[in-house]
Amino acid sequence: MSNPISNPMKISWIALLLFVFVAVHSPSLIAQKKLSQVSGLVLDENDKPLFRVSVAILGRDKGTFSNDSGRFIIQVPPRMPFALVFSFTGYRPVQRNFNLAEGEAETITIKLEPTQSRLEDVLVRDNRARTEAGRINIDPGKALLNPSPLGNIESLIKIFVGSNNELTSQYNVRGGSYDENLVYVNDFEVYRPYLVRSGQQEGLSFINPELTGNVKFYNGGFQAKYGDKMSSVLDVGYRKPTKFAGSAYFGLLEQGLHLEGTDRAKRFTYLVGVRNRSNRNLLSSQDTKGNYIPSSADLQALLTYQLSNKWLIEFLGNASRSKFTLYPEESKLSSAVFSPLFTANLALDIAFQGQEKDQYQTNMAGLSATWSPNKKVRLKWMLSRFENNEAENIDIRGAYLFGERDFDKSKATYGLIVNPLGAGIFQNFTRNKLDISVWNASVKGSIDKGKHFIQFGSGIDRQHINDKLHEWEYNDSAGYSLPYSPNVINLNKVTNARAAINITRLSGFIQDNIQFSDTSGLGLQLGVRYNYNTLNNELLVSPRLGVSFKPRNWKKDIIFRGAAGRYDQPPFYRELRRYDGTINEDLRAQKSWQVSAGFDYALTLLKRPGRITTELYYKHMNDVVPYDIDNVRLRYFGENIAKAYAAGAEVRLFGELVKDAESWVSIGFMKTKENLANDQYQRYELNDQNVAVDSTLVDVGYLRRPTDRTLTFGMFFQDYLSTNKNFKVYLNTLYGSNLPYNIPGSVRYRNALVIDPYIRIDLGLSALLLDGDKSTRRSHSPFRGINNIWASLEVFNLIDRPNTISYLLIKDFANNTFTLPNRLTPRLLNLKLVTRW
Repeated sequence: MSNPISNPMKISWIALLLFVFVAVHSPSLIAQKKLSQVSGLVLDENDKPLFRVSVAILGRDKGTFSNDSGRFIIQVPPRMPFALVFSFTGYRPVQRNFNLAEGEAETITIKLEPTQSRLEDVLVRDNRARTEAGRINIDPGKALLNPSPLGNIESLIKIFVGSNNELTSQYNVRGGSYDENLVYVNDFEVYRPYLVRSGQQEGLSFINPELTGNVKFYNGGFQAKYGDKMSSVLDVGYRKPTKFAGSAYFGLLEQGLHLEGTDRAKRFTYLVGVRNRSNRNLLSSQDTKGNYIPSSADLQALLTYQLSNKWLIEFLGNASRSKFTLYPEESKLSSAVFSPLFTANLALDIAFQGQEKDQYQTNMAGLSATWSPNKKVRLKWMLSRFENNEAENIDIRGAYLFGERDFDKSKATYGLIVNPLGAGIFQNFTRNKLDISVWNASVKGSIDKGKHFIQFGSGIDRQHINDKLHEWEYNDSAGYSLPYSPNVINLNKVTNARAAINITRLSGFIQDNIQFSDTSGLGLQLGVRYNYNTLNNELLVSPRLGVSFKPRNWKKDIIFRGAAGRYDQPPFYRELRRYDGTINEDLRAQKSWQVSAGFDYALTLLKRPGRITTELYYKHMNDVVPYDIDNVRLRYFGENIAKAYAAGAEVRLFGELVKDAESWVSIGFMKTKENLANDQYQRYELNDQNVAVDSTLVDVGYLRRPTDRTLTFGMFFQDYLSTNKNFKVYLNTLYGSNLPYNIPGSVRYRNALVIDPYIRIDLGLSALLLDGDKSTRRSHSPFRGINNIWASLEVFNLIDRPNTISYLLIKDFANNTFTLPNRLTPRLLNLKLVTRW
């Protein structure tokens, strides 16, 4: 008889066969040993069970639903952290975090709170947006989350249209200027300051994101109901409160508070916001060192009162104050030069004396009465007044030394200019004052006739402009004042002008949105608007057409859309003013014909909803008023002496790389050029002695416009930890190819300089410190009424890219001109705390 111990191979095979037998016949036994379990009850705000609540493991497709008693059971992985997300239509989702031992079972109770808006409303709004050419819906809730120095609605718009300056809330759309964009808040047109020279001086944007309910942005092809500008429309609607709520946020750059609520009868509502901002931390790292004292604050209020079921009264008010004070001390600029002839590190050192004090005050008050006799008829009467008071006071003197800087750290001259090429002194003096007031009275209405939705309106504006300009510059180079005269000290530049302008404008529109039978999938927007002003007695008529078509027999959800029409822009204050400060009261409106076409394709990406939109566009412009851009200051020629065009294509992708976290990418290609009348120069032919023997008159032709940017790229990305949705990351990426920059006074080399591409990445990290689950808080807790608290760390300009906004032109002793870049902000950190209740 053999010893079993002496045959271990036989025992191993028997054990293996036994293990396989048990595994095959008892899989549930092994599963029970490996998995853990979470079970419980899901209740609504009234402690009643909720049926069909989704219970899913965060970041995975595995999940279950609650039964008709509100109970659920779900198998979960043991010995690793995970999160369960409870979601139900009309209720705020709730997340719970776990880390269970093997075979452990836990029982919980979940209470869901209802949301203020219904999903059906969102679906209707999104479908309408897909049929309108050029329309982009923007979530205002992303404004405070988007990592950017300004943290406003305009920062979100720049992701779609591009940017070259993070310090300004202004933006260019499809080759247009800052002055070609319309902005409405609750149907009232709002304006911005006009004397601002740089983004450093700007204060708060008019739009308060914490008060905003919806944002519609049109980057072209907008309807006849919108006003007379050539580029874009930003249509903002402040929300109407349904209960008491509020928010407060505190950051190193900006602080804000908002309150909203209603009376017991729900007839009176209030929405009030106050903000304060200081860019001191941003500006302290600028090339020009000194004492920066910027400040900006505003107060806004939206009050509504429901007189009856048919009448609604609304008041919108805004008071804004911005101040900018600078005591400059010194500036050290550097720029590397590479050429086949030589390489040099050119630099400019300036020592300053003096100060700059600017002040901008904006007040706006609007009153409206809306009459809705039934669900199909609506009339809205509006009366508003906008007031803008601006003052610039500059008296700065400087002594400069220009030359080659030594960057050899081993030498005692490291950082100093060792090869001087130019030296001199200068003084800039400014005393400018601008007062603008605009009164507006208008009426708008709509009639819903089933397949026809007719809209109409008419209004009158009365504009008062009082302008006083007093500027001069003195330059002294190598002991000689420029321009040089042996007997007289000349100023380099002098502007001394006054203007008092009163303009009355009449405008109106009518349009019909036609929806054909449901089986055709065809929709049309037909409209026309008019504009007349007493400045030059010019009457403008602008027909506009929009079309959308969704093939009904296609399995794919694609909507084709297009728009065509005339878009004219009557002159306002800035276009009227020439370089020398005089006013051209005979200036005509700039005019354009525009056409665009594209599609909106809704699809599934990574098993989640996504969208792709594309659009091609072309703009032909005549009676164009040319302009130059220096930072954010526009200087117009004040004459209709150019024709221009802009053509391009845009592609955008919207999707969720992770569930419930939408990201988007925008890519744009564009070319815009202009041709100025009589822009000619003499080209001379020289002999061996360098003497001109012949000349040819050359027509410059089409040149790049100041906003000609071939490629733009924008991306907003958001993500969260796979095990905890309360830790989120936001990434804002912008790229814009080079821009032209003008050489003043040069016909041949107009817009011949090039500003390097703009590249910027901003990063935001957020953590939820307190969630919306109030069931676990004690009755005496100071956070009992708080919905959530978020803390954020933002890293601006993550890659520390030295972006250029403009150039400083400097001459050496031989009268050669050199350019030195004016840089934007470097890498900076910002902390922010946001609380909502």
